[in-house]
Amino acid sequence: MGTHRRPKPPSSPRLAVLAASAGAFSLLSTAQSQAEPKPSIEKVREEVEELYHDSEAGTEEYNTAQGKKAALQKAANRAQERVAEQQAEINEIRSEMGPVAASQYRDGGLDPSVQLFLSADPDDFLEQAELLDRTSSRQISLLKSLQQKQRELAQTRAEGLKKLEAARKAQEQMSEKKQEIQSKLREAQKLLNSLTAEQRAELKAAEAEADRASGSSDSAATYNGPASGRARTALEFAYAQLGKPYEWGSTGPNSYDCSGLTGASWRAAGVSLPRTVNQQYNAGRQVARTDLQPGDIIYWYNNSQHNGLYIGDGKAIHAPRTGKNIEITNLDSMPYFAATRP
Repeated sequence: MGTHRRPKPPSSPRLAVLAASAGAFSLLSTAQSQAEPKPSIEKVREEVEELYHDSEAGTEEYNTAQGKKAALQKAANRAQERVAEQQAEINEIRSEMGPVAASQYRDGGLDPSVQLFLSADPDDFLEQAELLDRTSSRQISLLKSLQQKQRELAQTRAEGLKKLEAARKAQEQMSEKKQEIQSKLREAQKLLNSLTAEQRAELKAAEAEADRASGSSDSAATYNGPASGRARTALEFAYAQLGKPYEWGSTGPNSYDCSGLTGASWRAAGVSLPRTVNQQYNAGRQVARTDLQPGDIIYWYNNSQHNGLYIGDGKAIHAPRTGKNIEITNLDSMPYFAATRP
């Protein structure tokens, strides 16, 4: 997972806090507002944007840990199933050894030369000696097989425990990252709460103007571009999600984060993509900006921060960040980095 940080957001209204988010928060108490001077709207905007950007980067780290945990748990489950199979094989060998061991016990384990003196018929003794030899060989073979199976069982158990421990650590990483993300979002909310009613109205107007300038829209629409085949299916799915909220760590169907939307869209077209932005970047074939085709995955800022789907005509559809809905926006509404084709 990359650790790149987004550049400090410019002062353009495009990066202003969502009016919808700001409107959802209550004002601080009158007493508190009198006791503390209100921060400037520009200061709040910059700090909130930075917190949202950091939480989005944390979301990708959370998704990575989540993927590791799922894979390790799956491997541990397979090891557990194999342990049961190997134990059954060992039990079968032990069961087969039972009659052999009992036969030797009944015969007293006598040395063949002693049995020769005790036998009235040498021919009978020779038959018994041959049978005992075969029995001993079978016993040795079963013992060797049992030892090998026991070694395999011990190794499988050790591997399973190792996978479980790694899964536990991945779970801890998920929990830590979740707390970090939630902390940043709470801090952003606290800053938004510090705005006056007039400042919130100003933010709302600025965000609306920024959306108009960047061509952003989360209104329901139907894809009618030139894409065909799987790319068209992926875009039709993405368009059906317009207006649904961004939610960190979500892959649908009611909300998505950025890589959750791109993955779900291509999955609807029968193409399985990895979970995170960076994994999707590495899994695809890189294409030049001049060769972009509808359905290609667009990466902004770097190869591990944020992505969406190119729809053609210099626009893309993406799940932006906390507080915003899935929308269509201009390709250059954020710093363009690269594109890949699934």
